[in-house]
This record gives sequence, structure tokens and C-alpha cells, in this order.
Amino acid sequence: MHVALWIVAGLLAAVLLVSTSKMIVPRERIAAMGGPAAQWVLDFSPGALRVIGTLELLAAAGLVLPAALDIAPVLVPVTATCVAVLFAGAAAMRLRRGERATILPDLLYLTLAVFLAWGRFTG
Repeated sequence: MHVALWIVAGLLAAVLLVSTSKMIVPRERIAAMGGPAAQWVLDFSPGALRVIGTLELLAAAGLVLPAALDIAPVLVPVTATCVAVLFAGAAAMRLRRGERATILPDLLYLTLAVFLAWGRFTG
């Protein structure tokens, strides 16, 4: 179980790190390159995208570093809970936009974050 939790934490951290590209790449370019799944960036201002990207960068660090460095490891399940809330918001935004076909990855990441939070809180 311990290994599975580390794998999930690493996977979620990698997803969040890749997602921080919205902080530097212009939103119009993301929307053009990402197809229908990336059109949501046009609904947010560049400042809002920087805030979201910063939170994702902090979350990626919070999923791995506290446990790896054994400094306040309780931050891992707290961060995983926050990541679950982030992906719940992403899924809600996709539903609001009528993008039912692109909601599956958000729901998968939400499930993984809940699993990680549960596993680290109970373990």
C-alpha cells in the first residue's frame, strides 16, 4: 500500500507540474494547441491562470516533499485533500461548460487525490 501511495503522489505531482505551463504559455496558444479540452483557459484571465498555476506548483511540492524529507509529513494528506478540491472544481467547470467528454481525466485525478488523502490520513 505504501508503494501505491508513493506512485499516486508522484503521478499527481507530475500532472500538476505539467499543468503549471499555463503560467508561462499564453492562454490563446494553450487553447489553440490543446484542442477542445484546453478551451477552458479562455474563460480565465491571465492573472487567474497564474494563481491556479502557482497553487498547482505548491501542491506538487506538497504531495512529495514533506514525506520525502520527513518534515511535517501530515502535509501530504492535507495537500491531497486540497488537490481533490481543485479537481472537483475542474470537473464542475467542465460540467458548466458542457464538456462532458473531457471530464474523465479530472474525475480520475480527483479519485487518485481522494485515495492518497485517505491512505496517508489512515496510514
